[in-house]
Amino acid sequence: MRQKKLAWLIRAIFVLPAVGGQALAQQAAPAAKPSTELEAVVVTGIRASVRSALATKELSNSMVEVIASEDIGKLPDTTIAESLARLPGLSAGIDRGNASQIVARGLGPRFVGATLNGREFASSEPDRAVRFEMFPSESVSGATVYKTQSAELIEGGIATTIDLQTVQPLAYKERQLALKADALYYQMGSKIDGAKTTAPRLGGIYVDQFADRTVGVAVAFSYFDQPSLEDRVESWDFNNDHSADITGDGKIDKTRWGFQTGVKKGTNKRSSATGKLEYKPNADLAITADIYAARSNIEEPALTHVQDGIGNWDGWQSANFSNVKVDGGYVTAATVKDVTLQTLNSLWKQDMKNFATGLNGKFKTNGWQLDADIAHSTASRDTLWSAVELKNLKSGATTFDFSKDQWMTYSTNLDTGNPANYANQVSETWGPTKGGKLDDSLNSQQLSASRLVDWGDVNKIKFGARATQREKSYEAISWNLGPTVTIPTSGFQRATVDGRPDFVELVGGFADAVGKYFGPAALSSAGRTSTDANLVQDNWRAKESNAALYAQADLAGQAFGGLSYRGNAGLRAIHTSQTGYGYEQRNGGKPTAVSDGTSYTKFLPSMNLILNLDEEEVNQVRFGLARAMSRAPLDVMNNAHTVYIDPKGIDPTIVSGGNPRLKPMMADQIDLTFMRFFGKGSLVSAGLFYKEISDYIGIASVKGTFEGKPAYFTQQVNRDGGHVQGFELVYQQAFTALPAPFNGLGLLSNYTYSDSNIKENGDRSGQSFTPIATNGLMKHNGGLTLWYEHNGFEARLAANYHSAFNRAPTWDSTAFQLNGAETWVSLNLSQQITQQMQVRFGVENLTNQKVIYTDPMNAYHQTNFQFGRRFNVGVSYKL
Repeated sequence: MRQKKLAWLIRAIFVLPAVGGQALAQQAAPAAKPSTELEAVVVTGIRASVRSALATKELSNSMVEVIASEDIGKLPDTTIAESLARLPGLSAGIDRGNASQIVARGLGPRFVGATLNGREFASSEPDRAVRFEMFPSESVSGATVYKTQSAELIEGGIATTIDLQTVQPLAYKERQLALKADALYYQMGSKIDGAKTTAPRLGGIYVDQFADRTVGVAVAFSYFDQPSLEDRVESWDFNNDHSADITGDGKIDKTRWGFQTGVKKGTNKRSSATGKLEYKPNADLAITADIYAARSNIEEPALTHVQDGIGNWDGWQSANFSNVKVDGGYVTAATVKDVTLQTLNSLWKQDMKNFATGLNGKFKTNGWQLDADIAHSTASRDTLWSAVELKNLKSGATTFDFSKDQWMTYSTNLDTGNPANYANQVSETWGPTKGGKLDDSLNSQQLSASRLVDWGDVNKIKFGARATQREKSYEAISWNLGPTVTIPTSGFQRATVDGRPDFVELVGGFADAVGKYFGPAALSSAGRTSTDANLVQDNWRAKESNAALYAQADLAGQAFGGLSYRGNAGLRAIHTSQTGYGYEQRNGGKPTAVSDGTSYTKFLPSMNLILNLDEEEVNQVRFGLARAMSRAPLDVMNNAHTVYIDPKGIDPTIVSGGNPRLKPMMADQIDLTFMRFFGKGSLVSAGLFYKEISDYIGIASVKGTFEGKPAYFTQQVNRDGGHVQGFELVYQQAFTALPAPFNGLGLLSNYTYSDSNIKENGDRSGQSFTPIATNGLMKHNGGLTLWYEHNGFEARLAANYHSAFNRAPTWDSTAFQLNGAETWVSLNLSQQITQQMQVRFGVENLTNQKVIYTDPMNAYHQTNFQFGRRFNVGVSYKL
């Protein structure tokens, strides 16, 4: 009885942070089971996943991090991105409130390689980066993160290579069926008029074996109708040259041109399907075919207040300013009278599709194992953005407080939600409507052979060849909605948002209203063609062919007076040919199609060694030495550019655009780590890493020649790099030696420090070099997960922190934003009701973490986001 009370006390510690968690824990009484059944439950729960991941990490010759599913279809998070972001040295950029692109060891997504079942795959991002939230937990059985290189590993990830794995049906002894159903509640939705607050999430996986276990089948699916909610405040840049003294202290007070604030209240419908077929008639033959398909369909209506007219050009508005707060010469807070606050109605639509399939055969003959693999993958993204600005007929006073490093606030004495204030007002389109389509196609062929040998310390040799063909393109079409129109008062309605001045929105929704007032085809790209500006500034295409050969030896022996060691050493040789396509426009003339390219050959040696400091292999020293590479982003390898030639022939020619002659970024890197594996599921480790990066890619203006004449080229170029260095600390332990019920406790913790002397160019024009921290550099990154498991009850409380880092969250890789420090906290609880059924409760973003972007060139130029908390209640059923 005393142990049972203690167990409930420990449960309460996990439950207290979440609203409503107490009720779930009280209802989830532990099922009465024999002790042998209890032990079986334990080894398939959190403890089992920790042990499995650690065992894989210990056995690997490389330095890896591992995510292992607790049970079939039971990864701990909604998507693999959330799980990856918790691993040592890794974090994630947030998109629409979800973990998305991975940052690793101080380097951004362009340095992170990704494979699915060991194969590179196409991406719906413009460069090469992967949106890991496209992989739901039902579709992925685990992941391996390679922090050191080996010759057999596909090239492309200087920071890390992440391999996602789908279920292997023949690895199970019997038929398996797991189903999930969740109801989610989004707290922010209740604060936005007309927004969704609830959403369903469904998923499942089926695994079976046939023909005397020589044939295995696995099928998985998921569906998630996620509200896409956002509250945003974005300040504009400052009037730096024509501001005036407002406060009367004789100093110039720089005023911002304006700001915009608003909310999104859309939906993001994500679905996926995975299938795998295995055939293994004997120990010498195995054939696997697999397929993966995913889709994300986003439709986001948004309401935005637009405040301009406060730039105070040459002091014309100085008398309208009051309650002025100045920091560092910048006006960060004030009240400004006699201004209008306009309202913007907009719609963003995005349809992403990912598809990957492959066929793999493994054959054993005469002591050799042959591995042949062919694969095909595609990705696409269709986008459309359109907006209509509604002009307020009245003026009033706006008050704002945009002090740096804090949540920005604003208010107005205008009734901004009164339709009468917009009555019969002529509206205008806010910029052109853009429709764009991205397409990516990747084919690969691979053949490898391996053999066990007895050549002294060499116990296995491997050889292989791989070829890929990739083509990526983007086509944009821009057009205006049409002539301005008159929208009557009846066409507007009030929309309220907690904490914000009211909005007016178009009755019937944006798409229907635009069709009504601008014509039914106003949002259709049918029959439209790319403008000259689209051809030169937006549209691009890049092709790439790669060939690789590798040889690797696996090692095992003794050194340093009888200590055992193991590892591998090898060489990978790469040859790449690339061509960029686009349009050239000279002195504003008609664009003409052009292409250019280059080729290169690189050699990538690597070595991994593990020295066991004792016979039990509890204490290990791991060493990695390698040369690695990351290819240039595909979107900047295009040949679209503008040319200005001085008609008088005096000034140099100016060329701006893509660069199809980019070479890959290279890195010489070394890793040294001490690991102590003590007990099942327990580890303490400390490691150092160092990467010397050359041919770094960044925006610049460089001298050259164009058609034999002096010229300046403003484009992405290979330039000097620098180093990235740091250390990692990991401590995890399952406290099984404690008396019950405390023996169900466990801890996962990690901390990574990264530093670098590599600098990005903060001047987006490339005309000068203004150094800012490199993309992805988080000096501090760490996480703490406390878990508990007892009598079918499981709990996780996880907190992950990162310090500020530069990222490019838009399609423009030069548009850096300093992503502020963040701590993301989640809580997950579950209770096994029967052997087949489990109930779950969870909270994501438990502390309602806000996101702050800062212009790295101006700490007073900021953008704030918040996405709110997400609650879920669910049921899992397994046969």
